[in-house]
Amino acid sequence: MQIRLQKIIAQAGVASRRAAEELIRAGAVTVNGKIVRELGTKADPQKDHIKVRGRLVQSKEPLTYLMLHKPKGVVTTLSDPQGRPIISDFLRGVKARVYPVGRLDYDSEGLLFLTNDGELAHAVTHPRYGVPKTYQVKVKGVLTDEGLAKLQAGVSLPNGKKAVGRVEKIRKMAANSWLEITLHEGQKRQIRRMMEEIGHPVLKLKRVRLATLELGDLPPGRYRYLTPEEIQSLRAYVLRRETTLNRRGGSRTALTHQVINWA
Repeated sequence: MQIRLQKIIAQAGVASRRAAEELIRAGAVTVNGKIVRELGTKADPQKDHIKVRGRLVQSKEPLTYLMLHKPKGVVTTLSDPQGRPIISDFLRGVKARVYPVGRLDYDSEGLLFLTNDGELAHAVTHPRYGVPKTYQVKVKGVLTDEGLAKLQAGVSLPNGKKAVGRVEKIRKMAANSWLEITLHEGQKRQIRRMMEEIGHPVLKLKRVRLATLELGDLPPGRYRYLTPEEIQSLRAYVLRRETTLNRRGGSRTALTHQVINWA
């Protein structure tokens, strides 16, 4: 698979993406014995002989992308000093060391994205991009239209006023309500704290979407690898967000530069 040289060098841990570009410009990188100075040059890390200052670039483990349906009662970590169930308990058979992108609290369940692609993980969690996360939420009591309006207008919490991106009722029961809530920031226990504040404590919370990823019918405690189409769709989503932000006059950051280089 042909990949940009600077990305290959960064993934191998030789240098950061930006530093790798400087190495290429300086003529310190060779591919199959030939000096390469163009930043757009691509190579296949599995087939081509790539060296930086005469030293062979050894490819690290391949990039891996997973979706896990995290069960309730599991902490979103790879180790826990308290001995509670952790997400790695459900990743048997996964050879690559992947990391959770964002978190779901102990009492919540649903879609958890894991990868060793640091650039994509950073973009998905970076506040600049406001990547949407959608939850199905069961709350105590019947939520009125006034309650919905409060959530959309913003609820005052100790760390400031917080609002949801979108909220709608999806089911009403005699004593409870089911909502679908989308956040674009997702601070710690935000939905639970907001619902508590307006008098409708959360009874159940399940993440069903993250940007373009859908949990679907994946059972709790099970994982699956993302398809190439899902990975490309997620990357394309972040790129679209970047384009929109730039059109609004947002400043380009180092992260911006990295994300654009996926193309």
